[in-house]
Amino acid sequence: MKWSLSQLRSYRDEPLQFDEALDLKHSLMTRYPEIIDVKATQVKGYLTYDKGNVLISAHVDADLTVPSTRSLTPVDLPLAFQMTEYYVSQGTDLSQFEDDDTVIILPEDDILNFDVAVEDNILIHIPMQILSEAEQNGEPMPTGNGWEVIGEDDLAKQAEEHKTVDPRLAKLKNLFPDQEAKD
Repeated sequence: MKWSLSQLRSYRDEPLQFDEALDLKHSLMTRYPEIIDVKATQVKGYLTYDKGNVLISAHVDADLTVPSTRSLTPVDLPLAFQMTEYYVSQGTDLSQFEDDDTVIILPEDDILNFDVAVEDNILIHIPMQILSEAEQNGEPMPTGNGWEVIGEDDLAKQAEEHKTVDPRLAKLKNLFPDQEAKD
């Protein structure tokens, strides 16, 4: 969905309602190659024009397939979120907006490409840690030939168990005996 600012001026009195299924699969997978599949993206909301500013409020539902961050197994990731953004022309006084408002300055041609805005918001909403259902239920961590994945707690225990002092440096321990009490 693309609109020019001049087209949007006609929605001063009554907002433009939209309910669209967007095909963002190719562009999302190009921008974020870790995405395995994009099943559906539904966007429903409204757009208003007021004094040169465009306000878009939309609810986005997207179904992605992404790899688990632990084992790389495919995980279905449903996303549902609300986005509210202001679009303004270059040179607009931004002091009229609140600090927590999302304000995007349109390019020089004043074309609002809403598909890109939805893509940006989808990418922002992908969590940093994605686990499969089995991994969430406590299935053992992946292992291989000579390697294994361990949690931070297990790593700290291993480090404590294997903590040895180089015998050549052991005599330095007696150099500052009062330092050991502080540790």
